[in-house]
Amino acid sequence: MQNSTSFDFSNTLDDLTAVVNTYWGRFLFLLPNILAAALIFFIALWLASKVKSLLEVHLISKAHDRITGQYIATVCKWAILVIGVLLVLQTLGLGGIAAGVLASASLSAVVIGFAFKDIAENFLAGLILAFNRPFEVNDSITVNEHTGKVMALDLRTTHIRTFDSRDIFIPNGNILTSAVTNLTKNGLIRMDFVVGIDYNDNIQDAINLIEKTATGVEGILHKDPPYATVDELATNTVNIKVFFWAETDDYKKGVVLLKGKIMQQVKEALLHNGFGLPANIQELKLYDYQKDIPVRLLKEENSDADAADADSKESA
Repeated sequence: MQNSTSFDFSNTLDDLTAVVNTYWGRFLFLLPNILAAALIFFIALWLASKVKSLLEVHLISKAHDRITGQYIATVCKWAILVIGVLLVLQTLGLGGIAAGVLASASLSAVVIGFAFKDIAENFLAGLILAFNRPFEVNDSITVNEHTGKVMALDLRTTHIRTFDSRDIFIPNGNILTSAVTNLTKNGLIRMDFVVGIDYNDNIQDAINLIEKTATGVEGILHKDPPYATVDELATNTVNIKVFFWAETDDYKKGVVLLKGKIMQQVKEALLHNGFGLPANIQELKLYDYQKDIPVRLLKEENSDADAADADSKESA
């Protein structure tokens, strides 16, 4: 007995045609929604790019801070794109998927927030610093023990370059919770230093000479001229404290180098005019059991050694 299997191509072709017609009909039914979704998507892309460019131009020109402007513009761009994607899903009749995406995003944000607490904290701190603006790029600031120029405010860290060219990246959360000293925000800073003169010198003459010398240094602000006053009657010197104002557009060149220049010229002027700059005086104390200071003369010891050598040579 022989089994034979026959395949009916006509029925298969009819079934395939019915399936194609069904999907074609559904496609034609959804075609307006598909075209509308594509239009919404491209409009969202164009609008996001346009809004980002406009915000960067206006915010940077008004705030003079490129980082803050770019940060806000980037956030707005992504917000527009997310809204556009949700509208596309809603237009295609996939509202349930859109709701699921929002729910998943919310849940993911909570989970990620717990898993990356420090990253989230530094990100929010950077956002607050970008809007609060305690410093700008190129400002010289002091945070804890670090002093330098602000190079960039990133999403997680603040980049500071010290005056000896070390790059330090401080977490934004640390900056937000610490005292920040902005050395260049108002453009002016008062500096001071101490110089000690001899007790036999005339104090007022020394003060007049110091003020005259400091006023003549290039870079000193003449609208608020330097002044000096007695600061301390120290053990060896009369300490005079000198105050002066300087511009802080560039803290390193405008303040640090200027202070060194003033100190150098004040020292030369005092010595040239006969004022003494005493060194520290060391006091030797004799206790009750000591009647004198034991001192050895090196010359006498050498003479005794030479005499002993001579005697040994003669005996030989």
